[in-house]
Amino acid sequence: MKVLITGGAGFIGSHLAERHLDRGDEVYIIDDLSTGTIENIRHIKTHPNFTYYIDTVNNYRLTAELVDLCDVIYHLAAAVGVRLIVESPVRTIETNIRGTEIVLELAAKKRKRVLITSTSEVYGKRNQVPFREDDDLVMGPTSKARWSYACSKAIDEFLAIAYWKEKRVPTVIARLFNTVGPRQTGRYGMVIPNFVRQALTGEDITVFGDGSQSRCFTHVSDVVEALIQLAEHPQAVGEVYNIGSSQEVTILELAERIKQLTGSNSRIVFIPYDKAYEQGFEDMLRRVPDLSKIHKLIGYTPKITLDEILLSVIEHQRSKIAKQIGTPAPAAFQI
Repeated sequence: MKVLITGGAGFIGSHLAERHLDRGDEVYIIDDLSTGTIENIRHIKTHPNFTYYIDTVNNYRLTAELVDLCDVIYHLAAAVGVRLIVESPVRTIETNIRGTEIVLELAAKKRKRVLITSTSEVYGKRNQVPFREDDDLVMGPTSKARWSYACSKAIDEFLAIAYWKEKRVPTVIARLFNTVGPRQTGRYGMVIPNFVRQALTGEDITVFGDGSQSRCFTHVSDVVEALIQLAEHPQAVGEVYNIGSSQEVTILELAERIKQLTGSNSRIVFIPYDKAYEQGFEDMLRRVPDLSKIHKLIGYTPKITLDEILLSVIEHQRSKIAKQIGTPAPAAFQI
């Protein structure tokens, strides 16, 4: 099988590319490296079944050639991370909506199968958990840039479903809940890599708000397997699926657990949202997926526990820090 992954040099995209190569598939990626990095794909760059293009999906001619060439398109290219969304709302909206329009328009010409990755952010300010795929979405006001990401991804979903209903383009939508693992960067506000880096370097572990907000974290390998199965399942077409974990943890508990697992002496300090992001910033208190729909279709159940997730990120970060200072990781760093 030939697959195209937009945003393929990103955190999730690189793991997805790696998994398809392991299966013997031919993989093409396109990434403008705005949030992805060549380092994520360095280990597969020379693979005979791997081809990469440093460009944007807005390059209509190149994207058209790649869509025509491939059997399945995974559309992961998007603006990501709360910090980037707050600081660059125009880029967020334009990147998310225009890129999806182009991919779907091109896929429609030959009815290529498309999986669109969406986000748990689309549930907005809902306070009843777990979140089901057919729940109403509750967005914040347009005056708060924080909600522009959620709205733009909701538009992506509407577009994908519309292309299926009107043009019979086989589309599938996956709403991802806090995917984590090796290669994820904390640059744009991702909490676990930030906490781990702070703990390993002795910095203060910075918890935004009071730490009572809770999330469910899923290892990228579990997510990638689910994405592939959804992309290949005929009954998934035209549907929306949550992908995540039901193991809920507060952000304060997460900070304490990372401090314990790393043996860190870092302090845990609290930073008000207004100082961390912007005046009047709003967050979701809980974000818990209902996984019954995807479990019924493909038997999905996440296999990797929270502690295993944290240890994989700690090991990755320790190795990265050791390389930066040019010395091997001490024995105490081994997991």
